[in-house]
Amino acid sequence: MTAPRFGVNYTPTRGWFHHWLDFDLDEVRADLDSIAELGLDHIRVFPLWPVFQPNRTLIRPRAVEQLVQLVDAAGERGLDVNVDGLQGHLSSFDFIPSWTATWHRRNMFTDPDVVEAEAAYLRTLAAALADRPNFLGMTVGNEINQFSGDPHPDPDRIDAEQAGTWLRRMVGACEEGAPGKMHLHASYDAAWYLDGHPFTPAHSARIGAATAVHSWVFNGTAQRHGRDGVATEQHAAYLIELSKAWAPDAHHPVWLQEVGAPAPHIPAEHAAAFTEATVANALDCADVWGVTWWCSHDVDRALGDFPELEYNLGLLTNDRRVKPAGEAIARAVREWRGREYRPAPRTTALVLDASGLDASETAPVRAQCGRTRLAARGVRPAAVLAESANDAAYLAARGITELLTIDQVA
Repeated sequence: MTAPRFGVNYTPTRGWFHHWLDFDLDEVRADLDSIAELGLDHIRVFPLWPVFQPNRTLIRPRAVEQLVQLVDAAGERGLDVNVDGLQGHLSSFDFIPSWTATWHRRNMFTDPDVVEAEAAYLRTLAAALADRPNFLGMTVGNEINQFSGDPHPDPDRIDAEQAGTWLRRMVGACEEGAPGKMHLHASYDAAWYLDGHPFTPAHSARIGAATAVHSWVFNGTAQRHGRDGVATEQHAAYLIELSKAWAPDAHHPVWLQEVGAPAPHIPAEHAAAFTEATVANALDCADVWGVTWWCSHDVDRALGDFPELEYNLGLLTNDRRVKPAGEAIARAVREWRGREYRPAPRTTALVLDASGLDASETAPVRAQCGRTRLAARGVRPAAVLAESANDAAYLAARGITELLTIDQVA
């Protein structure tokens, strides 16, 4: 099988994502040079929605042109590009256009005028890049599910049916702009762990060309299990396998689109070891399209009000020097270059009981404890929905020969 892709979420060194306000192509090129030197093959980039679409009926041509320039510059360095559209939320900050807030407060997921404007924006970005050979496709937005409910301080509340309708419309708009590209959407892990959350595992696994997984161990995993605990080092692998339970295609691609080593949960001196373990465990799962680390460069400490852990997540420093985690990723790239990617089948699977709910549109109780116990015993568990447990062809396609309930390993 094709070797997995290795990439990074691009955080500009000058001005962070505010660089769109003072776009400097030479600075971008220097950043991209430092990324390419790690041997990476793609980046994920983040237009700021209010900068690109400051009015509901205005998508700034100059901003779109600058995005195309960035994509072309990446191509010159052998880097493919995925573009996130609706930003949305980045590193604890929300970037929402004024035409959706305060005096113009409208639900971003259900208001007809807002939804039409969002679709037009995504379609415009996709169309501008459709003919670029290094354009991978669009991601609808970065963890935009966080706007749909708690703990967001001012959520646009919806239900699961409305979330699914909105996602299909947005992914469809991307496809209209750039047919045949890899368009998808991305949720933070409330979609997997938070009961009642409107964005569900089924949405992640069944809408779009691939399933995006964002794996952050500061969600309580590292706090509970320690920096080198099994659950911590295998958190990304767990989410990858969990996602596969909801995919109707036994070999639906999964993209580990965000994963990083957040301090102090992962101390700086252990970042390289965590990076190596996370990548190795993730690529012990089948059907992984690629690993995209968060993030390329540290955030400039001249910028205020970020949570402390956000400043030092880069593979490179803010002045473009390679950090130990960057060296670990570069080693992984070299080790996987030209290597066959064919993980052994995961023959044992945990059965996830949907508790009588329709797992196609509602999320069951999510629990990691059984999987962690099995992994600690050296088992490489997969996951299946109870509704698929009697489907012999499906189980065979995934190589599953043994089924266990969570109660059996608790």
